[in-house]
Amino acid sequence: MPASPSARLNGRTLIVILLGLTLQLTACGGGSGSAPTVANTPNTPNANTGGNSDDDTGNDAGEEESTPVNLAWSEPYQRDEEYPNTVNLPQQLITMRDGIRLAATVTLPADENGNAIDGPFPVVATFTGYNQALGAIGAADPALVKRGYAYIIVDLRGTGAAEGSWQAFSQIDQDDIGELLDYIKVQPWSNGSIGMNGASYMGITGLLAGAQEDPAVKAIFAIVPMGDAYRDIVFTGGQINAGFIPLWVTLVTGLGIIPTPAGLDNGEPGYYLTTLLQHLQGAVTDFQVPVVGGALIGDENKYDTEFWRIRSPLEQIDKITAPTFVVGGLNDIFQRGEPLIYEGLKDHTTAKLLIGPWEHLDGSSGAGLPADGVPALGPIRLAWFDQYLKGMDTGAGDYPPVTQFYTGEERFVTAADWPHPDAQAETFYLHGQPGAPLFGSISHSAPTTNKQTSLLQTPVNGLCSASASQWTAGVLGLILPPCSAQDNVVNLLEAVYTSEPLEEDMAINGPITGQIWASTTALDTNVTVRVSVVGDNGIARPLTHGIQMASMSAFDANKSRFMNGKLIQPWHPFTAESKRSISPLTAFRADVEVFPTSALIKAGEKLRISVGTSDLPHGLSPIPDLLTSLLGVMTVYSAPAMPSRVNIPLVPPRAL
Repeated sequence: MPASPSARLNGRTLIVILLGLTLQLTACGGGSGSAPTVANTPNTPNANTGGNSDDDTGNDAGEEESTPVNLAWSEPYQRDEEYPNTVNLPQQLITMRDGIRLAATVTLPADENGNAIDGPFPVVATFTGYNQALGAIGAADPALVKRGYAYIIVDLRGTGAAEGSWQAFSQIDQDDIGELLDYIKVQPWSNGSIGMNGASYMGITGLLAGAQEDPAVKAIFAIVPMGDAYRDIVFTGGQINAGFIPLWVTLVTGLGIIPTPAGLDNGEPGYYLTTLLQHLQGAVTDFQVPVVGGALIGDENKYDTEFWRIRSPLEQIDKITAPTFVVGGLNDIFQRGEPLIYEGLKDHTTAKLLIGPWEHLDGSSGAGLPADGVPALGPIRLAWFDQYLKGMDTGAGDYPPVTQFYTGEERFVTAADWPHPDAQAETFYLHGQPGAPLFGSISHSAPTTNKQTSLLQTPVNGLCSASASQWTAGVLGLILPPCSAQDNVVNLLEAVYTSEPLEEDMAINGPITGQIWASTTALDTNVTVRVSVVGDNGIARPLTHGIQMASMSAFDANKSRFMNGKLIQPWHPFTAESKRSISPLTAFRADVEVFPTSALIKAGEKLRISVGTSDLPHGLSPIPDLLTSLLGVMTVYSAPAMPSRVNIPLVPPRAL
């Protein structure tokens, strides 16, 4: 992560410019009627087993008595610099087991004349895919180096100045990471203690380094990292992410063709040309073109295969024993996975979770901190590494377990766990108005009459929404800022359900499930659920959203999350075996995972739930699946036998 304000600005500017260019390169009503046949098969899941029942009687995990924990942030940690300067060693080429060389920059403490100080030092490591030679994305932090740390940044295979073809977190990458840890431990500037640091790509590789089970990794500071490659980002709800993924692939590929001094620093003037050819060949034959092309045509990796699982830190979370600080964002591209990473770590190592009001770029720097007593990321990170790499008593282990920003309350709030220990799920039923899809209502009462709302299945709705900004890492939000602040435009093509003004404040904390009864005239459809809050001015302020392909909506109750008997986070297998057949005019229930949020809806405001058929660019069906749903009409049911509803975890406002 960049260390200085100027470095942060340059890094952010570079990313925005590259993503903006990439975006250009990659741009290539209601009704009523007779009720359909309700499928009486296991393909229509209930909350627990995958059957048809509407009885949400899932077994919650056993509750244990909690011990008191600190919920207050202390004064920002600080200590004097130990050294006046830093110095970069010439770029190094580190040889892997198969002869491929990875490029690295080592930064050491230096005296007033810029001479490197003899070590050894504890080492902070960042393993990147964004070309460390540029010094703008993931640069060494001089604040750490001047306080007695060596810092190494390495371009992973096929990226930046490294040889080979890009692997994007594959087993080959992870084997390389293990060898890099071995390399770092024996260098003269290293004392054998390693802390992993970085945002986004670098946060993911930090977690994967922790999963190597090398005791040398003693601390991890992971900012906006991915947890589950398939569900978090690439194929959310069974849909291709048509926003961020093309931008990201182009970004990594583009940064990999920028010349670096690695060859000249090592006496190999032809090194750049050699690596450039390797990168381009790998893009065509190994990763970028095959993976993106395969996603479009719907190859085997449109399912959650080993290809995605090996790239998912959550699959190895039990191997990570180093104390880990996780930073996430309410509107981050990894919004789903960040709290799950914390949850997977907290029972077997020291783990902390900080979630701010951020999209991906702002989350990478902790924009707006310090605020509400929460320090900036720099002092938090220094305290974390001083505590676990240097053995100093900084109080980092006593930081609040969970700190989250609450939209609406507009402040950070601490808690003993995630979701909030006081949370209880409540069910809100959706009541449609035939012929008036924008004027449905919400209540705690189940429907007593049969009502339905029909929508044309359009694959392009969502371009003017907060979701579009989120899933392009903020790029569309910069281009169309009014769209990112409201859901009113996207609601025009959805079934909209709005509550009466609330009589008292309502605080939401955690994941949400939309249990939507529907049918389609086509062979498949997407089901989207948006959650927003409506003020006196009629503007629908977005809170969170989810998307689910109907044919992929069977879920595993044993891996799903229930709260007081209500399903709040379904876990869909997304396998070929779990795919179910959708028959025209036959009702199904889609259990839509709506990503977690924390928000306060104030008395007098209204809760809004909207149901639609697309959320572009967040999700786009592979071409074969897209063809099965084009020109269809989806009907959403509000009926005693088919009560569409959402389950929302609520916290007593006094607990904030």
